[in-house]
Amino acid sequence: MKLDELIEYLDYKDLINFKNIDITGISYNSKTTKKGDIFVCLVGEHTDGHEYAQMAIDAGAAALLVEHGIQNIKIPQVVVSSTRHKIADIADRFYSSPSKGINLIGITGTNGKTTVTHLIQKIFEENNQRCALIGTLGYKLSSTGEYRDAKHTTPQAPELQATLRMIKDVEKIDNVVMEVSSHALDQNRVGGCRFNGAVLTNLTQDHLDYHITMENYFKAKAILFENLKEGNFAVINADDSYAEKFLSVIPEGVKKYTYGVKNNADIMAKDINFSLNGAEFTLVLNNQSTEYKVNLHMNGMFSVYNVLAAVTSSLAMGIGINVALKALQNVHGVAGRFEVVVKKPLVIVDYAHTPDGLENVLKSAREITPKDGNLICLFGCGGDRDATKRPKMGAIAEHLADKIIITSDNPRSEDPQIIITDIIAGLKSVNTENVIVEPDRGAAIALLKTIANNNDVVVIAGKGHEDYQILKDKTIHFDDREEARKIFEGSVI
Repeated sequence: MKLDELIEYLDYKDLINFKNIDITGISYNSKTTKKGDIFVCLVGEHTDGHEYAQMAIDAGAAALLVEHGIQNIKIPQVVVSSTRHKIADIADRFYSSPSKGINLIGITGTNGKTTVTHLIQKIFEENNQRCALIGTLGYKLSSTGEYRDAKHTTPQAPELQATLRMIKDVEKIDNVVMEVSSHALDQNRVGGCRFNGAVLTNLTQDHLDYHITMENYFKAKAILFENLKEGNFAVINADDSYAEKFLSVIPEGVKKYTYGVKNNADIMAKDINFSLNGAEFTLVLNNQSTEYKVNLHMNGMFSVYNVLAAVTSSLAMGIGINVALKALQNVHGVAGRFEVVVKKPLVIVDYAHTPDGLENVLKSAREITPKDGNLICLFGCGGDRDATKRPKMGAIAEHLADKIIITSDNPRSEDPQIIITDIIAGLKSVNTENVIVEPDRGAAIALLKTIANNNDVVVIAGKGHEDYQILKDKTIHFDDREEARKIFEGSVI
């Protein structure tokens, strides 16, 4: 693609050394820049891509996208107000706007995004339609296929647009359901994407190290709904405290659908019960007198909400209720989401890493804890992330579990003991019989062998599907599921 074609609709401020050269790719990391690329000088929290421009040129970059002109550079420089936002525009242009030819559904929220994308993918396939998903675990071309790696919950714009183009042209798939993170929305990684529908799971405290306030967090999530067009649809959790605010930003002409358990909604669940086998409830459609009995292999109130979100989305797309329910009743869950990995004691591994997420998973685990058994919670909090949630998670664990083990969870550059001290600050008392501190996560899980009885329920929270632990100076292989199975070898599922 010629440079003038790439920037034809770009709102640029200036052109320096302009030559209408061929551009063969887009890069933003000088270490992976190839000959013919336009190198985008991203300005982030910790690095400034302008400082790596010469390295990119040495690697073969043919042009630069910059926020200010760089002296002594002879190749073309396109000056824009924000490279972080404009990278999405040139990526969309370079890959010929792939989302225009795709039924693209965006799922956003603090918790539940991964599960809801997988449920919607299952519904499409039950309806004899192919659907790809993009999210935390990577991207997946079918429910039975393997995950392919993705660096973020929502990839950076060039990778995202390239993936969408591949899904459309190479795989011939017309439906894509995608997790859309608040970071991706705030940084415009999904700029250029034409979403046909948007789904809100919930909005609770997370990422305040980045957004600073809940209002900023809301505004970032709201971008997905504000950009919907006439004829698109929006699905909102009516029970979420931010529901009305989200409904208020949806443009005229966008079809609105709600779901819930507590508040009046278009699709509701009632008569909810939980057992070791899963959740069961009655599904009610407000515009129909018919009720539907639903039996899930998944457990917990959060699973009920995730199923409601997926069913409501499928109805918004014209997929029959019976098709949707048949698909969902055959789902056995998603990796690292309330995943049972050991039978005796019942050991559950879950990705919960927010106050709301931990509360939800512990309440769900309590529902299936025998009367003569204890609920044990093992968790930590990530380093270099929102520190204000640490004491809150400590208080939640103390309130809902009988025993807690506080440990590390991706401490990154922080001292694990400082993180643990922050968690302990939320406890009313540090009774050594009920509260155990073990910074080494592997050793903490090993302690369960001596603490947990066969009729106890153990929740190992925070990492879920992750198979690594990020330490100060290195990243090591570590998988909660593997560790638990190793400790309770004779009782593995």
